[in-house]
Amino acid sequence: MRPAEALARLSLARTDGIGPATFRRLIARHGNAEAAMAALPQHAARSGRSFTAPPRDAVAREMEAVARMGGSFLFLDDQGYPPLLALLEDAPPVLALLGPPEVLRRRQVGVVGARAASAAGRRVAEELAAGLCSAGIAVTSGLARGIDAAAHLGALNVQGRTVAVVAGGLDMPYPPENAALQGRIAAEGGVVVSEAPLGTAPQARHFPRRNRIVAGLVLGLVVVEAAQRSGSLITARLALEAGRELFAVPGNPLDPRARGGNDLIRQGAHLTETAEDVLANLPAQPLVLPLFSLAPLADKITAPAPAAAPPPESVGQVLELIGTTPVAVDDLVRRCQLSAPSIQAILLDLELSGLVETLPGNRVVRSVT
Repeated sequence: MRPAEALARLSLARTDGIGPATFRRLIARHGNAEAAMAALPQHAARSGRSFTAPPRDAVAREMEAVARMGGSFLFLDDQGYPPLLALLEDAPPVLALLGPPEVLRRRQVGVVGARAASAAGRRVAEELAAGLCSAGIAVTSGLARGIDAAAHLGALNVQGRTVAVVAGGLDMPYPPENAALQGRIAAEGGVVVSEAPLGTAPQARHFPRRNRIVAGLVLGLVVVEAAQRSGSLITARLALEAGRELFAVPGNPLDPRARGGNDLIRQGAHLTETAEDVLANLPAQPLVLPLFSLAPLADKITAPAPAAAPPPESVGQVLELIGTTPVAVDDLVRRCQLSAPSIQAILLDLELSGLVETLPGNRVVRSVT
């Protein structure tokens, strides 16, 4: 990828008001990130919203700082981008990495669980991770206290590959006591992954986004000790929604940390005691294939001409057909008798205006205000 396009992609990904799904649609409409960035003022004028992009030199400094750390960036359509993660509708447009990117293309199993884990739970997590790595599987977790840290250590103990997805910037290890573990992972053949810019201190709102990356990277997810309404159960739900296989370690019904995992087993998760239980039920691919195609995001030397603003009557015609019940974009094309590119252009402006939301499965719905 040309340096100017890489810089533009990172700038677009770091622009306030541009989420992962909108990032994908902007590039699909304009052909590349340089053209999309140039068109943002037009979108802002039509939508009545402002989009605050970081200064170009600040983005360049971030790229240089990651390189000085020995890290790298992966963009959504790079060959090395993890293929399972790319299937998500809200796949991160850019990942910052410490460690070899090729680890992310290996078959992965997530191991997650309680931060305040019991000694027995930590031992189970370590043994599961070691067994999975011995079978050639990379073990993925969130570098949190407790089960996450035990899973990473279990992988390292057998010289296996482990993936740590962190909620903050690569330069902000969290929790602080796991800074050495983060360094070991990157130095011993694993990889540390972040969606956040350097300098981002982890906050509560960042962890669900981190959890979706864990769920998106793996073929299966093992839950070891999870209280009800815990972050681990959020990751489990995201994994199920993405069609990943779900596993859970049973626990003492008197221990609150076991209730979440026991509930998952009652709901159909594989009862798991050893790595063999996981390997025997691990699918070759996700159980739910994407309802959209990941078209290559073109890295064109010549940017396409800026798209013309759609006629106001066409915008009103499309908006009138979108209600609080999701509707397929293909249905809008048939009913409006407009071309698919025209519909997509109108929907992008409506989404940027906050009037509609795009859902998985190429569907749209009126935003609730």
